[in-house]
Amino acid sequence: MSSSEQPYIDPSEIALEGSAAERFKSPKDAFWSGLRDGAGAPAMVLFAGMVGFGAMGKTNGFDVWFTTFTSFFMFALPGQVVLLEMAITGSSAVAIALAVTLTSTRFITMTVTLFPQFHQKDRNRSLYASVHLLAMTAWAISMKEFHAIETKHRLAYFVGLGLLCWFISIPGTILGFYLAGMVPPAVTLGLIFINPLFFLLTFTEVKPWINRIALMLGCIFGPIFFIVDRDTSLLTSGLVAGTLAYFIDRQFLRKKAGVIG
Repeated sequence: MSSSEQPYIDPSEIALEGSAAERFKSPKDAFWSGLRDGAGAPAMVLFAGMVGFGAMGKTNGFDVWFTTFTSFFMFALPGQVVLLEMAITGSSAVAIALAVTLTSTRFITMTVTLFPQFHQKDRNRSLYASVHLLAMTAWAISMKEFHAIETKHRLAYFVGLGLLCWFISIPGTILGFYLAGMVPPAVTLGLIFINPLFFLLTFTEVKPWINRIALMLGCIFGPIFFIVDRDTSLLTSGLVAGTLAYFIDRQFLRKKAGVIG
């Protein structure tokens, strides 16, 4: 059977491992479990990244209110950094909006890979509120854990995890703003990049091999496209690496019995 002839598999219907169906007794239990899972390394890493961003806002002349509001309303560190950098250079509001929108296109693929794994009854208009909690950290951990969580409890788990990550970004930004100047600039920039690094390390544990292949190809093509054109290198390396990983998955991995890409 060719890859194009294979039947569609609803991610929410994939069989759970072992006794996963007994992991949570109720949605409330799943919610608090999400909070607990986010309270360790994920929260600390995101907090450190937001500290770096807050310091960046202060050193570039923005006030604490504007810097903090970007964390509250945007909750997307790459987009926030682009917003500040373009505002510093005096770019127009249209150009800033377009650039921030382009940096946020990753949320499209994150949404279409994560949200279909919720229970059918949870796929309604209320998800428009939950989508604000969809950051790299919450998405990566959810993708790693959902295979062991019953579908009816996945949304509650995600909301608990996402809420903690969102709330922790606010005090992190404020603290970074007032600590600006107390640490070297290199440390400040390093704190910002801790979050993407944590995301990469977390995502390597996600089971489907297509994800690991995409990451490995991205590490290969990233430096190459950066040398060719640094302004578009992130977009082109992601497009090429992701396309090749999809092709490898369709042509080779899915032909093996029991492999779900």
